[in-house]
Amino acid sequence: MLGIRIAVALLILWLGLAANPVTAAQPEWLETVRQGGHVIVFRHGPTHANQADTDPLNMKNVAAQRQLTEDGRAQATAVGAAMHRLGIPVSAVITSTFQRAVDTGTLLGFGTVTASADVTEGGLVVSPDENNRRAQALRKLAATSPPAGGNLVIVSHKPNLMDAFGKDWFDVREGEASVFKPDGAGGSKLIVRIPAGEWSKLADAVR
Repeated sequence: MLGIRIAVALLILWLGLAANPVTAAQPEWLETVRQGGHVIVFRHGPTHANQADTDPLNMKNVAAQRQLTEDGRAQATAVGAAMHRLGIPVSAVITSTFQRAVDTGTLLGFGTVTASADVTEGGLVVSPDENNRRAQALRKLAATSPPAGGNLVIVSHKPNLMDAFGKDWFDVREGEASVFKPDGAGGSKLIVRIPAGEWSKLADAVR
């Protein structure tokens, strides 16, 4: 009899869980980002490792630039779709002038993309002063509060992120996002870093 009672109790418990599935707890940062006021800085999506920027002084020569792979394009589309599902509002998208960044920003699906030299990789084709200016410009953007109810998305490059935010971004991967909260005093606080593949998992888990 005891065995039958235990079996019945377990069956009732299982039926209860099936009728009321447990929803995964949402991360603490998600609700604040849903309210806007953050700056989300992406490194552009995955690119072809056998390509190089062979004409970096001529941004109109797109064919001479390293491009997104098909997986990179699919990744950017999936990240944008997950952000939409999560209810993350985006008021503006600023990208590097390199096509891989423009394409990443466009495929996220938040409307008009503005390409700017301020977040474009300079490397050896610009002066040290210009590289420093771009680092300061990216830091300033990350410290500037977007309009109420929206978030600013920026798509840039690993060297820019390292120059602006420090050596901790040495391991930043293609497609990874860093979420900053402007502090209102000319600075910003890193809230979370999100690998590209985590957005869809989060959207699937959080209801």
